[in-house]
Amino acid sequence: MNKRLIDWPTFIGALLILLTVVIPLILFPEAGSEVINSANTFVTGNFGILYLILGMGALIFILYVAFSKNGRIKLGGRDVKKEFGTFSWAAMLFSAGIGSSILYWAMIEWAFYYQGPPFRITPESEEAINWAASYGIFHWGPIAWALYTLPALPIAYFYYVRKKPVLKISEASRPVIGKYADGPLGVIIDILFIFGLLGGAGTTLALGTPMIAEGINHLTGIPVTLFLQAIIMIICTAIFAISSFSGINKGIKRLSDLNLWLTIFILAFVFIFGPTLFISEMTFTSLGVIVNNFFSMATWLEPQANIPGIEGTNFPESWTVFYWAWWLVYAPFVGLFVARISRGRTIKEMILGTLIYGTLGCVLFFGVLGNYGLYLQLSGSFDVISYINEYSAPAAIIAILDQLPLAWLVIPVFTVLAIVFLATTFDSASYILAAVAQKQVTKGEPLRWHRLFWAFTLMILPMTLMFIGGLETLQTASIVAGFPVMFIMILLAWSFIKASTYDLNQTKHSKSTSAIIVDVERNQNRKEKNKEPGE
Repeated sequence: MNKRLIDWPTFIGALLILLTVVIPLILFPEAGSEVINSANTFVTGNFGILYLILGMGALIFILYVAFSKNGRIKLGGRDVKKEFGTFSWAAMLFSAGIGSSILYWAMIEWAFYYQGPPFRITPESEEAINWAASYGIFHWGPIAWALYTLPALPIAYFYYVRKKPVLKISEASRPVIGKYADGPLGVIIDILFIFGLLGGAGTTLALGTPMIAEGINHLTGIPVTLFLQAIIMIICTAIFAISSFSGINKGIKRLSDLNLWLTIFILAFVFIFGPTLFISEMTFTSLGVIVNNFFSMATWLEPQANIPGIEGTNFPESWTVFYWAWWLVYAPFVGLFVARISRGRTIKEMILGTLIYGTLGCVLFFGVLGNYGLYLQLSGSFDVISYINEYSAPAAIIAILDQLPLAWLVIPVFTVLAIVFLATTFDSASYILAAVAQKQVTKGEPLRWHRLFWAFTLMILPMTLMFIGGLETLQTASIVAGFPVMFIMILLAWSFIKASTYDLNQTKHSKSTSAIIVDVERNQNRKEKNKEPGE
């Protein structure tokens, strides 16, 4: 156990800031919840435009990079082969970036839009149907994956091209902040990332655990209680702790592959045995709605609601701004993980692969699972909305699946998929948290005991708050914590362009390959003698 590798200021600082937030919530849950909710309302209500600008900006930026000379840089060198095949690579990035939350929202998000549609459309109208089927795909589409991809650029570049054995947000910011990456500013950047991820993890657990509990209740009759949810958390933690302990190649890769095969089974089953024609046509129609209205959806903030006497729907703040803030909280983590598994790929391949595979996966989830639920509602086969209002969203999800033929088979597979989805997100998270809290990542892997520590830390905090009824408050706190991440994202984009452009100007362009290889070792001595800007 090499304690000298641990970045103790970051390690201790992250735990202290978490305790500073959580202890008052435990001692004064109502007052703490009120303060955090007020902060959330203030941030999303007054700075929503910044979130939307950053979302569009991230998408434009990464597409520019993909098709620029910077996008032709290969991660690892000229002769390095891809560390993972396309199937496993896509499975890992999708599993890390989405988690069990997509099983939750893909099934029932349409119901909220159908009852409270955007653009002041009449609820439950013909027009509301199209928007209900489309907005979920939009929220989980290209902009979400662009926000995920942006941090991966500088992190992958420094790790695989400049050969820096460090997977830290502060290290990726070095070209801009220079020597301050080694001081308090660098520690603050890394602590904010860790706090945001731990808080964001509470959101995923809050959605996934009750859904899994409802599945178990349906299968066994065991009532949904806090004790059952605690057992579920422990089981999931054991799975992702073992997976994280085993490392990427043995644990995370295999779990992600299993996750993808289970996903394919569920989606194929619902598509084939559900209303196939309706699902196909509604999904295709939704894509058309998004293409025709993409910029309107990405920029709508309902400004008239700021005029006295005009009541707003609060749709942009409740959904689009919330989602963009949520993606921001997770973005550095997913970016770190995508960077780690992308050795042997060009920057362009990493960008387009993440955008395409990530978006395609979400389209399939919302198109198949969401439109199946919408069909049940519109056809009168099952009143999903009434069931949600009477019981709960997790209960409604299982009830929707119960309408399928062979529900006795589908529901167990769905429940297992939810557990595996939860585990694949958290084993990736514990791996990255350990990497960020270390000075170096030796042999491509953080220390094993360190990975285990963060695996159990990810569980203990949400479980504690679940028992006191404060998990929703932690979710809100994580969104507020995501506010400074906006500025870190801008810093990361600037760092990548500055570092990669500098290196490209110092090296020759290879005519024998489509990649531009940055020979760092060849220029190392020269860089030490002639310090580049920001180094």
